[in-house]
Amino acid sequence: MVAIGDSFTEGIGDPDPSSPGGHRGWADRVAAVLGAQVDDFAYANLAVRGKLIGQIVDTQIEPALALKPDLITFSAGGNDVIRPGGDPDSVAAQFEDAVVRLTSSGATLLVFTAIDTNFTPVFRGIRGRVAIYNENVRAIAERYDCVVADQWALKEVQDMRFFDDDRLHYNTLGHHEVARMVLRALNVPNDLQPMQPEPLPPRTWRAARVNDFVWAREHLVPWVLRRVRNQSSGDHITAKRPDALPVRAVPRLGDLAAE
Repeated sequence: MVAIGDSFTEGIGDPDPSSPGGHRGWADRVAAVLGAQVDDFAYANLAVRGKLIGQIVDTQIEPALALKPDLITFSAGGNDVIRPGGDPDSVAAQFEDAVVRLTSSGATLLVFTAIDTNFTPVFRGIRGRVAIYNENVRAIAERYDCVVADQWALKEVQDMRFFDDDRLHYNTLGHHEVARMVLRALNVPNDLQPMQPEPLPPRTWRAARVNDFVWAREHLVPWVLRRVRNQSSGDHITAKRPDALPVRAVPRLGDLAAE
């Protein structure tokens, strides 16, 4: 299994000091389940936070194909779509070119739709743009016989308790639910239980307003400054698992971990 993409696939929002790169994420969880079931299983994760689809295509596809994988997971374009003026149709053209290259290897290719952003005030305004992106992804997946992991339909995660403090990345609970969704899409039996760990209760109105201030200071302002400076959170970051290596399942809170 080779996972390519951006922060979503790298596992940002799900810190784990024992995992390569210091983050775990849904892909590590899926790999742990597969590693427990498949002889000689190996897993690489080439994803790097902050990357646009063109950067993912330029730097990750050829290394992924060189590993001769049986399964490739591909999530890209989200960072392009959320930027001001992001064009989901332009993203789709690059996405399709990538899918053509990846499916030519004969590997099973799993792609993702984006989450329905209607539940969050921060990204509600780009819901239409996200919906166009998703329809393009579904159409491309149908043409090239890809497996689709449908985040738009994953209603249980449309709740800020599934997200990190930056309001952009899934937290541990969110990554766990995405892993369960991916395994369902692949028809892989598993014993991952829902809602692990249990979500925190909703914040009070006052606590939510305090959190709004903290979020703006610690996450929104730095994000805007990076856009102005043409910088990326992924600058100087390298892939956390560039080589295909075995994974070992370890029980943890009713879950499995990848080491």
